[in-house]
Amino acid sequence: MRTSTSAAAIRVLVTGVRGKTGAPLAELLVARQGVEVRGGTRDPSGPGINGVQPTAFSWDEPSGWAAATDGVDAVYVVRPDRADAPELIGALLAEVAPRTKVVLLSDKDGGHPGADQPGPAGWAPRVERAVRDSGRQWTILRPGWFMQVFTDPRFYRDQITGAGELPFPSGDALVAWIDARDIAAVAERALLDPGHAGQTYQISGPEALSLPRTAELLSAAAGRPVTHRDVTIDEAVAGSEGFERDLSALTFERVRAGGFAEVTDTVEHVIGRPARTLQTFLRDAFRS
Repeated sequence: MRTSTSAAAIRVLVTGVRGKTGAPLAELLVARQGVEVRGGTRDPSGPGINGVQPTAFSWDEPSGWAAATDGVDAVYVVRPDRADAPELIGALLAEVAPRTKVVLLSDKDGGHPGADQPGPAGWAPRVERAVRDSGRQWTILRPGWFMQVFTDPRFYRDQITGAGELPFPSGDALVAWIDARDIAAVAERALLDPGHAGQTYQISGPEALSLPRTAELLSAAAGRPVTHRDVTIDEAVAGSEGFERDLSALTFERVRAGGFAEVTDTVEHVIGRPARTLQTFLRDAFRS
């Protein structure tokens, strides 16, 4: 039974609503007429987004999934970066009605061969397979590296603004950085509009850049020199352990192999405008 007061509304659950794609996606959904947004979060009493109904949702508490998904027409699934993600996502989708649209935030590794391999090598493909085998309408998003890693203190912001360096193990490979807000814009269309069911979207920014060129753009935006330091993968994953470490190491290996250099026109194809450039993103980020 639907619990909302608006029978005609489209109800969307956004898991990870406070995340890099979840927050801008929720804002886009709220702006669409006739859409009710449930913001899935571990702590629904925390700061919210205007127009979004805070909804208790945690991958560690499956007992709450039925309430979070009750009556929803679409769900945005932010893949949890943990070893049991394929099983968790399969169990979550079993809770939603068969008519429910599912949009999965995967990544470039989702299309890498090896779905039957153990550990991180086959992990992302297994997550995607759980969605495809769910019996629900699905769309899979495979973005590259987020531009937001340059402004997030959990990633590179402090090294950039403090030491003036970007420690990244590129091995001279290129990266087609993508703004998380552009990923959210693609997700919004996939959740609400027809024509996206069964599609797998490779999402990138409009250009593939070397890390030295990336550092040049950071320098210009920050107003101070920023230098790329090509560290080893072991240096890059220092401080992490277990599955997180193995997954990060594998991702950097694929960066070095050129796996994140592909440039696509998916953003423009889906939403009608080109993806933002890194130069534009950095100019706006450092101006604020």
